[in-house]
Amino acid sequence: MRFKIVLQVDKKYGNRLPFNYQYEQMAVIYKILSLSNESYANWLHDNGFELEGKQFKLFTYSSLIIPSLGLDKEHGCLYINSDTVEWYISFLPEKSTRQFIQGIFMEQTFQLGNRQNVVQFKVQSVEMLPALNCEEEAEFKTLSPMCISRREENGKTVYLSPADPYAKGAILVSLLNRYVAYYGKPYQGKLDYDFIVLDKPRSKLITIKAGTPQQTRVKGYLCNFRMKAPKELMNIMYESGIAEKGSSGFGMVEIK
Repeated sequence: MRFKIVLQVDKKYGNRLPFNYQYEQMAVIYKILSLSNESYANWLHDNGFELEGKQFKLFTYSSLIIPSLGLDKEHGCLYINSDTVEWYISFLPEKSTRQFIQGIFMEQTFQLGNRQNVVQFKVQSVEMLPALNCEEEAEFKTLSPMCISRREENGKTVYLSPADPYAKGAILVSLLNRYVAYYGKPYQGKLDYDFIVLDKPRSKLITIKAGTPQQTRVKGYLCNFRMKAPKELMNIMYESGIAEKGSSGFGMVEIK
């Protein structure tokens, strides 16, 4: 279930946002959920859906869609020049009904940023978007970076481009694992699957928990791609993100 949230920028508090705000978006989602329904927020954060001890938090979100902005590379921030921005959030679990999400997000006020650069937003509107309606093959555009990783024999994690030969299989494995986690059984239908990148992927390095001892850097890629898959797997990809780390704001897509 996908929502478009229009945010009003309160420029009395400034309009400078750090380049790395993706983790703070996740914190805002958890905080707003906990304000309305603490048990649901705890379930989403602590339990998710589980498969062989691995937890799947089946939601994802986009980067902010900013109509007009400026970049300040020297200070690591961007300037929001527009009065509003858009934010897309998508939940796969059925408990996330239209009334539930619209009710708890509407008119919320929150801040994104760090000590140096922070922006205050107020939710102006929350709109539920139509479900994915396409055949078993369609073209998509990433709304947030796609993350594909592989652990090497030396224990080091490397982040791969979606154009890497490894990516196609890794994406399918991720979808099948989430299918089992969500439905409680393996996918048993006909598996006609393909994944093709349509342009040159653009890398983006995201800092998670910036400025803390837990700081990590994750590389993702923005691109257009074509996917062919059974509708159940296409829906999982659309609602909870493609590849890895959907609940950290990676892999949200829109149909072209």
